Amino acid sequence: MIMQVGRGHRGIPPLLFRVFAVLVCGASGAAQGGTTLAAHYSISMIDVPFGQIVWSVDIGERAYRASARGKASGPLSVLVKGEGSVVAQGAMDHGHPMPEAYTSSITDDDGLATVGMSFDHGTVNALRVAAPPPPDDLTPAREADRHGVSDPLSAMLIPAPPGVDVLAPQSCNRVLAIFDGQRRYDLVLTYLRRDRLTVKRGYVGPVLVCRLTLQPIAGYRAKSLLIKYVAGRKDMELWFAPLGGVQIMAPVRIMMPTIIGTLVIEAVQFEAASTPDVPVDPSTTVKP
Repeated sequence: MIMQVGRGHRGIPPLLFRVFAVLVCGASGAAQGGTTLAAHYSISMIDVPFGQIVWSVDIGERAYRASARGKASGPLSVLVKGEGSVVAQGAMDHGHPMPEAYTSSITDDDGLATVGMSFDHGTVNALRVAAPPPPDDLTPAREADRHGVSDPLSAMLIPAPPGVDVLAPQSCNRVLAIFDGQRRYDLVLTYLRRDRLTVKRGYVGPVLVCRLTLQPIAGYRAKSLLIKYVAGRKDMELWFAPLGGVQIMAPVRIMMPTIIGTLVIEAVQFEAASTPDVPVDPSTTVKP
């Protein structure tokens, strides 16, 4: 995640920022060449901005790498504080991202938390976490929570089978099993509708709108009123736009109603371009 609030009851749930602020996109179906994405997202509540996210992605035929950074800003930053950066990379396996390494460094009201993970076919085989002591009522993540998972960035790569429209309804219908080094949760996506979206810089065209349901599993305070409020809600939306030249869609907007207004994280820049193949530079390999 790029921004988060404390472990207690303050502000917006940190994992929602993890879900969207660390977006990544991957390649699928292209025999040669790759794709780059430059995106900038604004975060607002009741039309008042309080944060921003900058995201860049390089995708090759065989590998991908994504990085994002963000921080709270604007009038509401006195209520929601935080800044950080995340990096993920992995291999493309028949158009599907297979994470290999993930790192994050996040500072919020609780202090600095850093995470480094490495993956082997969906299993976390190395984990390093340096963070403030967790609260006593935290539900700890177990060994089983490290299996059959993806990191928050790679999980948001939504590929379509060859020959299928990437914005087809079935692209929504899936469960994203995510482990960020501290929290284990599922994001359940189901089809809602097709729509159109105009981004200020970049994309103009159709989008796929999915219902987003959070299912927390581990790494949360058992009695958290905030988690109880968010978990299982049926009125959150995640919007996806296609990337030209590849069978992949990437998020452009998330909408979450709250008791004080609607939280909106949306792209103000979303510019994707096809490029010659862009293999990951070994000198930039993420060290978990």
